[in-house]
Amino acid sequence: MTGYDTIVIGAGHNGLVCATYLAKTGQRVLLLEAADTVGGLAADREFHPGFHAPVAHTLSHFSSKVARDLDLQRHGFNPGSSELPLVGVGNGEPVVVHDGKISGVSAKDQRAYLDYHGLLCRFAAVLEPFWLKTMPRIGSNSIGEVMTFAKLGLDLRRLGKKDMGEFLRIAALPMRDLVDEHFDNEQLKAMLCWDGLIGSKMAPRSPNSAVLALLYRLSGEMHGGHAIPSGGVSSLVSSLMASAENAGVDIRVSSEVSRIRIDSDKERQRATGVHLANGESFAADRVVSAIDAQRTFVNLVGVEHLDIGFTNRIRRIRSDGYVGKLHLALNALPEFRGVDRPDGRIIITPNMDAIEFAFDDAKYGNASAEPVMEVVIPSAADSSLAPDRQHVLSAHVMYIPYKARDGWTGAARDEVRDRAIDTIVKYSNGLRDQIVASEFLTPADIEATYHVSGGHWHHGDFAMDQMLMMRPTYEAAQYNSPIAGLHLCSAACHPGGDLTGLAGHNAAKELLR
Repeated sequence: MTGYDTIVIGAGHNGLVCATYLAKTGQRVLLLEAADTVGGLAADREFHPGFHAPVAHTLSHFSSKVARDLDLQRHGFNPGSSELPLVGVGNGEPVVVHDGKISGVSAKDQRAYLDYHGLLCRFAAVLEPFWLKTMPRIGSNSIGEVMTFAKLGLDLRRLGKKDMGEFLRIAALPMRDLVDEHFDNEQLKAMLCWDGLIGSKMAPRSPNSAVLALLYRLSGEMHGGHAIPSGGVSSLVSSLMASAENAGVDIRVSSEVSRIRIDSDKERQRATGVHLANGESFAADRVVSAIDAQRTFVNLVGVEHLDIGFTNRIRRIRSDGYVGKLHLALNALPEFRGVDRPDGRIIITPNMDAIEFAFDDAKYGNASAEPVMEVVIPSAADSSLAPDRQHVLSAHVMYIPYKARDGWTGAARDEVRDRAIDTIVKYSNGLRDQIVASEFLTPADIEATYHVSGGHWHHGDFAMDQMLMMRPTYEAAQYNSPIAGLHLCSAACHPGGDLTGLAGHNAAKELLR
């Protein structure tokens, strides 16, 4: 059995980040990936010959610290593309937000947007340092851990009495309440809800944490903006892989882990290596899982090694995905009515009720007859994604249930794909005649293809009881587990999902303390 200092399971971006940090300290690190390529949901996907689009089609708040630490620019990562306009289409004139300016709404809403965005960016800046830290558990803490909580409280206090009170008031508001307080235009309100809701089991009226999710996404240098880097999102993956290899990480694809090896003595259990589906085995001083918590503990560790209370908490993690993915191969650049050029994030939803009704359908296992979605033409920014003068349309379609009422048959999938296409066609000129090929991935397809429980982008909802020092759950937070030598670094951990690299960074720093 070949030995390593650390084995990392899963070569998504967090696994790559964690493995590279560890290898840069001289550790011998093995990174294992079940798929035939690295990158997870950010990996390049050729859905039709010559047409490419990853499931994650834009970058927003990837950690600039991680990029600097791992020298990603030297390895080919260039995030310098300009911010994509945010465009809302539905009933009436499109609403466009770009470079801090807004059009298609009243002067009153324009002024309100500047105040709204400025205030939320202030709140996001307060929280931003804590996304890069291990959030201590509540209870008996060291001086350093107590200081983490104290600093958060002090930073909130520095907002001033009025703004601190406002932060505490809105933190758990439904998105609908927040935007209703600030704006009149229904189209604007719907599109501003989007980034608080995308990827989670929430709608505009849902209480809990949509505002906190929005503040998380407003962190970073782009303040909530999105971009397509030079070479597409997959260029981030290729630069992470190059950095990992340069640091000495041993990367093996098509290497599915079937079991984490658990040895025990009279005092405790310890993870000592892994067994692969192909029969190979590798030993290590520690194992780090960059895959979701349910798959880690239930599938790879086995409930026989876990306390029943802990197992029940892991099984209760809410991780049913609600986002489907539509890819279209087009023979020309599409046109959207009222939009000068389709080079932004186009949010198709006329109002918040449309989002709410689509969510209601999904709760009962149905895909809405009128889906809401985010559409991007990534080939408009990166021509390498499609053949010459042809294009790719990539859409995140909400809300698509992981468990369809009558099961996900081929016919059911085609029906939902056609509904999504019909919806886009309503707001475009001649799109249907431009379609060369199409692909639709349900959350169940994403689960099967990318080995993510429930097909959930973020390995679990971003919710009050599944965040900060409780993410993914008690005894599996702080990048540790009940089993010695077994650690976590995936989106299931603090601070959560999206392409940030933060969980991988934080887990590595915790292991190296």
